[in-house]
Amino acid sequence: MVVMSNKFFESIGGAPAYSMVAVAVKGSVGDAVGGAASRRALRWTVENLLPNVDRLVLVHVMPTVTTIPSPSGSKIPVEELEESVVAMYKRDLRKEYEQVFVPFKKLCGSSKVETLLLEHDDPAKALLKYVSDSEVECLVLGSCSTSFLTRKKGQEMPLTVLREAPETCEIYVICKDRILTKSTNQLSPDNESITLSPDSSSSFRIPQGAEAYTETFSRTRSDRTGLSASSMSSSGRKHSRRPASLPHSNPVSRVFSDAQSSTDIGLVDDEHTRSVIRHSIVSGNKMQSNPGANIKTPKSDVKSEVAQLRKEVETTLSMYKQACEELVHKQTQVKSLSSECIKETRRVITALEKEEMLRKAAAEEKEKHLKAVKEVQEAKSMLAKEFCDRQLAELSALKQSIEKQKVIDQLFLKDGRYRKYTKEEIAAATDNFSSRKIIGEGGYGKVYKCSLDHTPVALKVLKPDSIEKKEEFLREISVLSQLRHPHVVLLLGACPDNGCLVYEYMENGSLDAHISPKKGKPSLSWFIRFRIIYETACGLAFLHNSKPEPIVHRDLKPGNILLDRNFVSKIGDVGLAKLMSEESPDSVTVYRNSIIAGTLYYMDPEYQRTGTIRPKSDLYAFGIIILQLLTARHPNGLLFCVEDAVRRGCFGDMLDGSVRDWPMAEAEELARIAIKCSQLKCRDRPDLDTQVLPALKRILESANERLKREQDNVRPPSHYYCPILKEIMEDPYIAADGFTYEGRAIRAWIQHNQNVSPVTKHRLKHCDLTPNHTLKSAIQEWRSRSRLDLSTTLGSF
Repeated sequence: MVVMSNKFFESIGGAPAYSMVAVAVKGSVGDAVGGAASRRALRWTVENLLPNVDRLVLVHVMPTVTTIPSPSGSKIPVEELEESVVAMYKRDLRKEYEQVFVPFKKLCGSSKVETLLLEHDDPAKALLKYVSDSEVECLVLGSCSTSFLTRKKGQEMPLTVLREAPETCEIYVICKDRILTKSTNQLSPDNESITLSPDSSSSFRIPQGAEAYTETFSRTRSDRTGLSASSMSSSGRKHSRRPASLPHSNPVSRVFSDAQSSTDIGLVDDEHTRSVIRHSIVSGNKMQSNPGANIKTPKSDVKSEVAQLRKEVETTLSMYKQACEELVHKQTQVKSLSSECIKETRRVITALEKEEMLRKAAAEEKEKHLKAVKEVQEAKSMLAKEFCDRQLAELSALKQSIEKQKVIDQLFLKDGRYRKYTKEEIAAATDNFSSRKIIGEGGYGKVYKCSLDHTPVALKVLKPDSIEKKEEFLREISVLSQLRHPHVVLLLGACPDNGCLVYEYMENGSLDAHISPKKGKPSLSWFIRFRIIYETACGLAFLHNSKPEPIVHRDLKPGNILLDRNFVSKIGDVGLAKLMSEESPDSVTVYRNSIIAGTLYYMDPEYQRTGTIRPKSDLYAFGIIILQLLTARHPNGLLFCVEDAVRRGCFGDMLDGSVRDWPMAEAEELARIAIKCSQLKCRDRPDLDTQVLPALKRILESANERLKREQDNVRPPSHYYCPILKEIMEDPYIAADGFTYEGRAIRAWIQHNQNVSPVTKHRLKHCDLTPNHTLKSAIQEWRSRSRLDLSTTLGSF
């Protein structure tokens, strides 16, 4: 290391020329002045090197970005963020650090200055890498340290750069009172002199004001065969840029001037040369210290001595120049090899990166290939499975289709609307028409209760001795096969060979049996009677609105109104119905020949008189049925009695006495509707769709609301309630204490109360529970009687 004075370049006549000089500056974001050491280094560079420099670069090292601050104040590692966010943050941060160069640019004045921002956690390593990778020939750093023995943290960076910098770059460390370069280990306290002491055996000092500078040459025994390592610090490019000669007044000065013009430190490979230099130094000192003695020396002796010294100096210089040339050659080789090594290293790194990239790409492609092969295999297996499933499904569908077609061919006639039974099936179902199966007998024949296709049915058999009834049978099949309504008895099938009709079975029989019930059989409640009236009207409206022609029943009576298990009414025996091809207007009385069919007390008087059938012919019978449901009396003369009672205001006396809670207003309104429907002429009867049905619906809704209010006031027996839940039980169980509880409630009680009775509070003998089926049936029966909500009936038409 070499320690120079601040006026070093003034003493040698000028600074060397460099093509590119870099100055390391230090500062903080927002600092308008910059670091003092960096200002000193830049000022020294501008004063000493800038005139002979092609490019001047200001270099600043910013810390590496590893975290990014969040709005909450915490720091998030860059690995957890997206690359675009990190890049944007780094770009903004670099813009802030660019402001560090502003005060240093001002110190350079109008000179063209470049700036470079490096990113590294260790500034010394960043600068060394920059020097190695770039074409920088000279690097200038600032330092605040005044002694090598007292270094503070952060001040050893310039020394690290100075110590580890490559030989191809000159390093200058600008301190407060001295300048550091290579070749020495300690500073000189004299600002006006240079001391060189790399463990040398001799040293000397040039007085203040001397026009030349000196260097100490030293060599250890181990280095006698060549140049010392410290002499290799100067490159050939420096030789060509430093002054070739300095103005000296004596030969000794020229010797050291020539030596210094080629390198900072020159080593002499000859013991004789060293002795000559010592002799020259001593002689020079003697001449300067004793000028009077010089004058007295003979002129010839002086000339000979000077000549001898010149020869020795020329020899020394020749040897020195040869050593310098060899040094330059070696340095050139080292630089070339270093450059080739760096290039080769880069090529190797590039090749390794490419190999790694190709290896990763190959691994990814292999994984994709294996995945694709697996998917193809899975797809093949799924396709095979789907193919098998489809084949099985097609076979199953074909089999079902064939079987279904067989069933259809066997069960249905050509029109496909009803089930076709054979004589054998009918005979087997009725036990060969056993009298035990008979449940009724009408104008068409006997009715049997039997089971067909595991379904209870009513089988009506036409009388075999009635040819006229055969025609009615065929007509009834053609009509009933077209009817589907909730209040019309459903035709399930037929046997044309035997003249049999198969209807759905109605558990509660005909309405006629409930209007005048047998002894011991309960009568219908007023609400069920109101509902039957409305449902019958809906069924009639459906028949009268059939397309393409309306259907007239012609024999509507209580015996042809059947009730199912829930007392829902349906119109039966549509066998006498006639498909009307020509409908006669209600306002015109027509006389025509026709076979009169029906029951006398329910037959339309105009139909009896003229033989003309109209849809309103059924309305007369419907009015008589209403009056029968209200009074439970025989239809003979009933219409005139009710008219008289309504006119006198004593209709309540005619109501069925078995029902005690009649709604009088609604019952009397029904009676008035029945009287209108039973007028002698069709023109005087109301329209079923627009007048009768809306009025019946309004009456039924009013009755339904009243029934709900009454049901709300009805309380079940106390033993229907669970002692724990205080609610009506749905699944009653008897416990060991003899009381009945809701099943889920008593189980939860036993589990949480350690087998203690909820009623007696005594410990239960056991935890077994017995279902109370009797009580459960009673509760269900009570619920079925109290839940007579007929809202679905209101929308059936």
